[in-house]
Amino acid sequence: MAKEKTFFVCQNCGVNSPKWLGKCPSCGEWNSFVEEVLRIPASGGNRSAMGAKKIDSRPVLLKEVTNQKQYRFTSGDHELDRVLGNGIVPGSVILIGGDPGIGKSTLMLQIALKLSGKKILYVSGEESPSQIRYRAERIGELRDNCYILSETSLDDVFAGFDEIEPEIVIIDSIQTLNSSYLDAPPGTVSQIRQCTGELMGYAKKNHVPVFLIGHINKDGNLAGPKVLEHMVDTVLQFEGDRHHIYRILRSIKNRFGSTSELGIYEMHEDGLHIVDNPSSLLLSQRDEPVSGMAVGSTVEGVRPLLVEVQALVSPATFGTPQRSSTGFEFKRLNMLLAVLEKRAGFRLGIQDVFLNLTGGIKVEDPALDLAVCMSVISSYQEVPIAVDTCFAAEIGLSGELRAVNRLENRIFEAEKQGFKKIIISKYSPKNIKTEKFRIEILMMARIDEVIRKILGKF
Repeated sequence: MAKEKTFFVCQNCGVNSPKWLGKCPSCGEWNSFVEEVLRIPASGGNRSAMGAKKIDSRPVLLKEVTNQKQYRFTSGDHELDRVLGNGIVPGSVILIGGDPGIGKSTLMLQIALKLSGKKILYVSGEESPSQIRYRAERIGELRDNCYILSETSLDDVFAGFDEIEPEIVIIDSIQTLNSSYLDAPPGTVSQIRQCTGELMGYAKKNHVPVFLIGHINKDGNLAGPKVLEHMVDTVLQFEGDRHHIYRILRSIKNRFGSTSELGIYEMHEDGLHIVDNPSSLLLSQRDEPVSGMAVGSTVEGVRPLLVEVQALVSPATFGTPQRSSTGFEFKRLNMLLAVLEKRAGFRLGIQDVFLNLTGGIKVEDPALDLAVCMSVISSYQEVPIAVDTCFAAEIGLSGELRAVNRLENRIFEAEKQGFKKIIISKYSPKNIKTEKFRIEILMMARIDEVIRKILGKF
């Protein structure tokens, strides 16, 4: 007969308490404790541990451990493969988070429809099978290897595993599942942790990769306890502005690959399209120079991108100058404006400054500093920058141009996109072979030197 254990769980951080507390001692949240009941089977253990082989836990020397090559298989989507580290690892648990409506379910359904030769089970707790079929007909071709299960009970989900024996499992979403071991509603901290633990045990025991789609909270973090991100092997974040067509798939944690890779997609009526050349899409198609426009070279992972920076500088009408930044860090913009005022002599303290990165993407690369500064000065002086010029340099507090990483990749991308001139730091590594590029490379030391060279005035 199953035993029952009652306890209280903070829905914000997941801390347990034997009694109800008004304020969580861990995260400080008020009225966040909810009563939950854990049912422990008489035999002990859980579904994922049943039938598991006992692991030899004797200590061994590290040099005696057999080094086995990690086997991977392709997902049919080379952008997802790149972010995962060149393919899917059997037995891995992958958590995908993102804003509502950003395209998480669409991406996973496309993967289920693209993969051939693998038996896939798509478990949905949010849509009926007819709704999923309607969406599948819109975004791809129906296949014989994709099974649909509309269920929220983890008991029935495991029964589906036993019946179909899938080779890939997709759960949409982990917040909708509930385990019979817990007397708590779906989406609570304990349910998310329990369901993830049981699915993880199934994945490791049967060497079946499991994709978990997760919701995010109002702060932009993955909903559920932080331990959820520690439990899974890979955490992917699906980002983008719903008012733009571009989506970025970014790796936050990856036990089997790098966290510096990203994939870029376009959202259309028939699903997500892979973007092979994102630089051409992030640059405005204009024939003549316009003030306030500058092109900067950034790197996302190992992929170089050219991003157009737009700035608008106008006198402050209401006394207090306004500052607005879209896609670029607001505090860094304020720092660059202070550098321009102190080191270059421009009175920007009485000006409204609005900054925008085209395409709705967000960039944290400091190599975009020079492009931001040049777009601001171009708008302030009403002097356009030549359309065939781009920038790649970080700016220090003394106004100096600092070297950036992966410089050769940035220069090659600028040359490929048809730019004739690129401005970099004079202090860049000396081993860069500039002679192999056809693009003109200008090395400068300070921001005021760049302004005089490019805009012709100071």
